[in-house]
Amino acid sequence: MINSAKNIFFLGKGGVGKSTSSALTALHLAEDGHKTLLVSMDPAHNQSDIFEKKLSEKFLKINENLSAKEVEISRWVNIYLEEMQSQVKRTYSYLTAFNLENYLDILKFSPGIEEYALLLAYQSIRNSAKNVDYIVFDMPPTALTLKFLTLPDVSLTWLENLLMLRNKIIEKKEIISRVKLGKKEIETDKIRNKLNKQIEDYKTIKAVFRDKSKTSLNLVMNTDKLSFSESQLIVDNLAKFNITISNLFLNKWHPGFDYSEIKNKYKDYGFQLFPESKTPLLGVPALADYLSRLDKFVML
Repeated sequence: MINSAKNIFFLGKGGVGKSTSSALTALHLAEDGHKTLLVSMDPAHNQSDIFEKKLSEKFLKINENLSAKEVEISRWVNIYLEEMQSQVKRTYSYLTAFNLENYLDILKFSPGIEEYALLLAYQSIRNSAKNVDYIVFDMPPTALTLKFLTLPDVSLTWLENLLMLRNKIIEKKEIISRVKLGKKEIETDKIRNKLNKQIEDYKTIKAVFRDKSKTSLNLVMNTDKLSFSESQLIVDNLAKFNITISNLFLNKWHPGFDYSEIKNKYKDYGFQLFPESKTPLLGVPALADYLSRLDKFVML
């Protein structure tokens, strides 16, 4: 990564208030004097409604320290596919001789395209963010978010095995070359170079996701049982990849609900309480007024 901005991801069951929680957090950081970017990766794109401003792929200035944008997944899927097709054509230039390039369109049906596209968007945002303290990500529903966060691990396992296979192929080619030519074949292997580059990229992202000084994972839940169940599912699935939650945000809390059991269960996490608002949290004035009435805000 070429900048030191901290990632702040908001994840949780659909409808628990990830968008509102991420908007409040981004505004809180901005009001505290931090240069902050708010990125909506949720296809629902509620941030436009929350800030009452039409957001797009370009960052829109909300106030002096806060800018926001929406990531259009379909656009990044197309960018990812174009990049993949270009790589295949460059690496296998002989494809045109067999008229096989017409079959590259099948890539769009490959599993995992959306999470790879999101990761590409994430890398682009990180690489283009200058003089920024925090990047707040309003994440998609649980399934896609979990795939996104664990993608570096899964990809590394796959790529490292491909690299081993490629090394064996090159070794066999060199043996054949020595038999045929009496000397070692000297070449620059484009495929091996690309695999090594991808492995390094994913190792970097993996390290950033696990470093709590660089990434904060914030789990949003409500006071209902379905929210509790999915939240625990998220915690358990991330734990399999040694990824841990940083903070728990209990959203839409009402005074009649005792949250002590939840707080005790997740005692290793920071805890943020967002009381249920009597009025819609729409527009910067309403968000700022709500923040002014909070007792505290967790350390992010």
